[in-house]
Amino acid sequence: MAYVIAQPCVDVKDKACLEECPVDCIYEGERALYIQPDECVDCGACEPVCPVEAIFYEDDVPAEWQAYTQANAEFFTELGSPGGASKLGLIERDHALVAAQPQQTPA
Repeated sequence: MAYVIAQPCVDVKDKACLEECPVDCIYEGERALYIQPDECVDCGACEPVCPVEAIFYEDDVPAEWQAYTQANAEFFTELGSPGGASKLGLIERDHALVAAQPQQTPA
């Protein structure tokens, strides 16, 4: 099990969660952030600091955003488990689900 970043993060990328993550498992795509499920230790430190409430424990992802659970995992199909997001920086792509979202203007 792992935490999942859902639709409210698209085009927001506040990054407060990056600072809280003790294992550096939150990676930055073009339009959203993604949690590497094999690196996540389920500590939950990221969830309360998300200003748009986009982070959920895998079993608690709202029904309308369930597809983000698979999208988070699939984002790492090519990338694998690099062992830390900070050494990679921005990954210049997104999962197709995120890329297909209409551009959002942060509130």
